[in-house]
Amino acid sequence: MSGGHFGHSDYRIEDIACAIEELIRQNDDKTLDEWGNKRGRGYNKKTIKKFQKAVETLRLASKMAHRIDWLASGDDGEDTFEKAWKEEIGRWTLI
Repeated sequence: MSGGHFGHSDYRIEDIACAIEELIRQNDDKTLDEWGNKRGRGYNKKTIKKFQKAVETLRLASKMAHRIDWLASGDDGEDTFEKAWKEEIGRWTLI
């Protein structure tokens, strides 16, 4: 079945992380968009650091949701879940 308990929403979390990364990449872009506005927002370094932390946190949340999704959907048993959690998530958290 490959997941589905949460409607594959873990990928939507990853999409948000990617969108924030794009904001970071474009932050200092002074070129104009089709409406004549600067593409970059010019956020300060402190704000960009928070964006970077959010990307890291969202990616972790996506992985956590993915592992739980596979367990709840019957794709993984608890032993596989525990092993995957340790390998994919355990190094980032104390959980």
